[in-house]
Amino acid sequence: MNKVTQFVSYEKMSKYVANIIEDIFKKSFRMSFPKLVLPTGSTPLGLYEELVKRQLDWSNITTFNLDEYIINPNHLQSYYNFMRMNLFDKTNIYPNSYNFPDRNTQAYEDKIEEHGGIDLCILGIGTNGHIAFNEPDTSFESRTRVVDLSDQTIKDNSRFFDTEQDVPRQAITMGLGTIMESKRIVLMARGKNKKDILDEAMFGRITEEIPASILQTHDNMEAFYCD
Repeated sequence: MNKVTQFVSYEKMSKYVANIIEDIFKKSFRMSFPKLVLPTGSTPLGLYEELVKRQLDWSNITTFNLDEYIINPNHLQSYYNFMRMNLFDKTNIYPNSYNFPDRNTQAYEDKIEEHGGIDLCILGIGTNGHIAFNEPDTSFESRTRVVDLSDQTIKDNSRFFDTEQDVPRQAITMGLGTIMESKRIVLMARGKNKKDILDEAMFGRITEEIPASILQTHDNMEAFYCD
């Protein structure tokens, strides 16, 4: 059973996860460059702000994003644009070292494998228990693929767009099977509206109805929460 660590503030949670990432950076060496899976959304913003402040050396880091809308990459609300604005353009990471899924989903899986797998995967959780864009009833064996977004996810993400109608209806997401192959997983959850679903995912029945519940079976997984 996974323990959920609760923090007294969003700032403390963000700094704690930044410490985990910085420790991985410091332990890296020439033949073992860190590979990270990174999320978007409002929850990791404090983490990215903290990482930028620390002025870490990203020149040997490779990142893979969890997901991306089917949208023009240059659109203001694309995840490619989000990551560049909030992290990549503020570090010394090489542009060819950050990766986003596209319609060639098998190539994305192959690239992760070619890099020797993922060292650390950072996740958020949706109000319906989804992780990345793996919606309820997603197979635990799923891989990177194109998905239709649920009505709840469209509604939740509409705060980033002018209207709910502007939210893309499809996205490309890393699958649950792909995520679970990460050597280490950290899940970040923020807000009282996430507390019940987080507890259900971490301590309740393991079921495809709540995709995040599969994380209970990972050998090296931590969940962090703040109001």
